[in-house]
Amino acid sequence: MDIVHDRCAGLDVHKKTVVACVRHINPDGSVASVVHTFGTMTADLLALADWLDAHGVREVAMESTGVYWKPIFHILEGRFNVMLVNAGRLKQVPGRKTDVKDAEWIAQLLQHGLLSPSFIPKPEIRELRDLTRQRTELVRDRAAVANRLQKTLEDANVKLGSVASDVLGASGRAMIRAIIDGQDDPEKLADLAKQRLRGKIPELRRALLGRVTDHHRFVLRLLTDQIDALERLIERLDERIDEAMRPFDEAAGRLQGIPGVGDRAAEVIVGEIGPDVESFPTAGHLCSWAGLCPGNDQSAGKRRSGKTTKGSPWLRSLLVQSAWSASHAKNTAFSICYRRWVPRLGKKKALIAVAHKILVVIWHLLKNGADYRERQLPAPAA
Repeated sequence: MDIVHDRCAGLDVHKKTVVACVRHINPDGSVASVVHTFGTMTADLLALADWLDAHGVREVAMESTGVYWKPIFHILEGRFNVMLVNAGRLKQVPGRKTDVKDAEWIAQLLQHGLLSPSFIPKPEIRELRDLTRQRTELVRDRAAVANRLQKTLEDANVKLGSVASDVLGASGRAMIRAIIDGQDDPEKLADLAKQRLRGKIPELRRALLGRVTDHHRFVLRLLTDQIDALERLIERLDERIDEAMRPFDEAAGRLQGIPGVGDRAAEVIVGEIGPDVESFPTAGHLCSWAGLCPGNDQSAGKRRSGKTTKGSPWLRSLLVQSAWSASHAKNTAFSICYRRWVPRLGKKKALIAVAHKILVVIWHLLKNGADYRERQLPAPAA
């Protein structure tokens, strides 16, 4: 195989150690390698950088091991051309796996140009990505706690969720607080309903007649306090994300013009792929990275499976949510395509197809710096 890099290094990353292998070509054409093990404390990583520099290394590759690669990447970034590689593409021959052999294998693959780098955005985008992912986790935690609160109400035979569409709305919160404070009169509890929910007061009186004990009140207080704490944290994250998004307001504004993509969705998209798509040569590359492309599994001239490939779970799940919203909008290209695809693909696959279509549009908007304009399609035949 051809030699792409005369001198390069491979790093096998662990929690406490980093095994580094420098591989270089001697003047007589033979290949030589030097292996050294470093710790993962900051002083050790600085020593690793100096050691690589002393050996004249400029190309470095390492495996994306958990979060342990991040401090190494941060220290080496700027001094070397660092390539982070998907662990699935670095598998060694079975029976020959040691830390030293792994580092040598990575260096050998890098030297022959057989590695493809993972997408690592710029530092400011990485910070925004951390914030949006943390907010997503907190929103999921809030939903989980809300479900536990609903189960506690059901255990007390309080059927508030059967009447109110949002148990944690203004009316639902007022009723839950009254229940926690000891109120058990269904008429007084139902009278706390606000706005449109007041039209359901007779149903509320029946739903709020339960058997609430002190144990239920204690658990409800615990869960409501947890929900309030999570919501405060989400508000703090929202403020921080708004500050981090200011340099990217133009890109976010373009994305918000797409049906199904709101302001929070635009923040997640920018945090995942950045305000431009320079790292993705085509829309197909971006869709493949997000895990929204059909798989390619053929043998003996037959296609055995077309399920989508693995990709970014954060971007994929967000785009599927946006696809659901866009598919139910009126008179949009996405909703028309969704209705066309459902009879042939089914609802779930049709949503994935719409998410793929949205991501293709995102790539073109960010690549060309254009705004979204709705393209009218003929309505499906009745």
